Amino acid sequence: MATSSHHPRPRLANSPFQPHQEPDVEHFELNDRVSHDSYGVGKVIGVDASGLTVDFSSKTVRITTPFRKMTKI
Repeated sequence: MATSSHHPRPRLANSPFQPHQEPDVEHFELNDRVSHDSYGVGKVIGVDASGLTVDFSSKTVRITTPFRKMTKI
C-alpha cells in the first residue's frame, strides 16, 4: 500500500468552511521577559531558529516553536 503525501487537500472556491490559518508566531529576543502558562515568569537567555531557552527562577527550559503557551511581558 502506498503512503499518502502530507499535502493539504485543495479547497473548493464554493466551500462553506473557512481555510485553516496558522497563528502568527511571536518573535522573542535575548533578555525579553516572558510569561508561560506552566512555568510562570522568566527571561529569554538563548534564541535560535527552532526555539528558545528561558530561565524561569526554578529551572531553565528549552521551548520549541510555536510558542503557544508563552507571551511577552
